[in-house]
Amino acid sequence: MVNEYSRSDYSTRLHRQQAFQSALLVIFIVIIIALLSLFFIEWRKRLGNNRANLLQLWESGTYNEAFALSGELLESKPMDHFLLTVRGFAAYELALAQINNIDTQTYIDECIWSLRKAMLVEDTKDGRIQYVLGKAYYNKGLAYADMAVKFLEEAREASFNAGDIPEYLGLSYANLQDYRNSVVAFSLALNPSENTTSPSDLLLLSIAHSYIELEELTTARAYLIRCVETSRDSRKVAAARLLLGDILNKSGDAQGAEQEYLAILSEDSENAEAHYQLGELYAASNDTTRARAEWRKAVRIDSAHKAARARLNM
Repeated sequence: MVNEYSRSDYSTRLHRQQAFQSALLVIFIVIIIALLSLFFIEWRKRLGNNRANLLQLWESGTYNEAFALSGELLESKPMDHFLLTVRGFAAYELALAQINNIDTQTYIDECIWSLRKAMLVEDTKDGRIQYVLGKAYYNKGLAYADMAVKFLEEAREASFNAGDIPEYLGLSYANLQDYRNSVVAFSLALNPSENTTSPSDLLLLSIAHSYIELEELTTARAYLIRCVETSRDSRKVAAARLLLGDILNKSGDAQGAEQEYLAILSEDSENAEAHYQLGELYAASNDTTRARAEWRKAVRIDSAHKAARARLNM
């Protein structure tokens, strides 16, 4: 009887102990779940506040801080579409503000990496990411002109309303030597219904270049004259006059070409190319003395001017 009682008492105590341990385990799990819930709620709240702060930084143009904060938040959420998008956009703005080309390209690379990753996370169709990507690839260099065209065309197809898309498309197509599509895009940039601002001198020069490559010299000349008449940048005016001089010379108007080169030198007597082209005009009219004088001036100004040095047999 004693042994039976002892076994019964031991069994009862064992069951109580197991029940107590199970209750403790349940309580522990409940506490862990509660703590995790509180942590998750607090984390979501903090993340929400950070997102709001990030958006405010972006909208206020504080791109440095937006870039830094988005980078910090991406450490815990590396595939977050919103964070990747803001970081890419901020990187592009910072790239444009750099003086050193290496720094510019560093931010451009970060912009492209972030926005391409954002597109993998979420396939957006509103055109904003494609628009910035297209401009980023354009700023990355000639070797990426095809990617610039790809994303700018996608932005346009998405009906994203940005007035500089045609100009960037025109420049990118020109970099690909697709001059026909280049002038089509530039024409849209010059269309008052598409663009309410006056065309830039760079735009006028670029479209003239494309028409020259298409051998439509009359149209090119019109855009160059417009650039000369409207630009306040002496370097752009000189570039336009050099192209005008070449067109006039090829069309048989040597006197008109000479006037363009002399007009450049009246503003900047140290323009080596204008001196060289004057020398070419004089050589064509068998005025060797004046020609060599102009070539010597070109070499004095720019000792690396290969064409002038070759003319002087240097």
